[in-house]
Amino acid sequence: MKLHDFHRRKVAAEKISMVTCYDYWSAQLLNESDMDTLLVGDSLAMVMHGFNSTVHATVPMMAMHIAAVRRGAPDKFIVGDMPFLAARRERGEVLDAVCELMQAGSNAIKIEGAAGQLDTIAHVVESGVPVMGHLGLTPQSVEGLGGHKVQGRTESDAEKIYRDAMSLQEAGCFAMVLECVPQHLGRQITQSLDIPTIGIGAGSYTDGQVLVLQDMLGMQPSFKPKFLRHYLDGHRQLSDAVNAFHHDVGKGAFPNCEEVYR
Repeated sequence: MKLHDFHRRKVAAEKISMVTCYDYWSAQLLNESDMDTLLVGDSLAMVMHGFNSTVHATVPMMAMHIAAVRRGAPDKFIVGDMPFLAARRERGEVLDAVCELMQAGSNAIKIEGAAGQLDTIAHVVESGVPVMGHLGLTPQSVEGLGGHKVQGRTESDAEKIYRDAMSLQEAGCFAMVLECVPQHLGRQITQSLDIPTIGIGAGSYTDGQVLVLQDMLGMQPSFKPKFLRHYLDGHRQLSDAVNAFHHDVGKGAFPNCEEVYR
């Protein structure tokens, strides 16, 4: 997957698959998969570091994880998240942050929201860095949005998200994530844009879909929002494997005679 393939896939009506990736181990696995693109999302602050929101992600934290993913997945298109308020600083500081993420191994960066930063996004794009937009439920702004809930339910809210989508395309974004919006709004935006949309809780009419890897693998069974499908009972299977090792050790069944040096 290369940058120009995003537009080509939209024109050809070929869906784009994207999944989050935060470390070398999972990157190695995904590099051998059919997955189109990897997102090193600021959700790693929660999934990998145990924070209660994405606002705790920093540029150095993101760069460290991006570098690990790049080493594990040298063949994949990698998008790195600009963390909380990193795109809201002085232009020089923004470009320094972008530079750090790109030098760590990103092929592109993702910036949440539109209002107040369209000029910044345009400047980053003009500087030669591909930018993916992100509208709807933007987790970095979750406090201002009143929590994790579907966005764009009212006519005025939907109109704002639609206008922001058009503005992000005008600013030069090559693609856009739509998160937790009604299906009809996801469809309307997708049909109106020349750039592809990648949905998460935005219905089936977007040009692609993205999920958090650990979520789709069922690593936290109690977390099951409406848009999420578990493709594996990962929590149970890994727990069973670890417990089997524990019991084999306890009863002296591991290692056996074929698993020792002579």
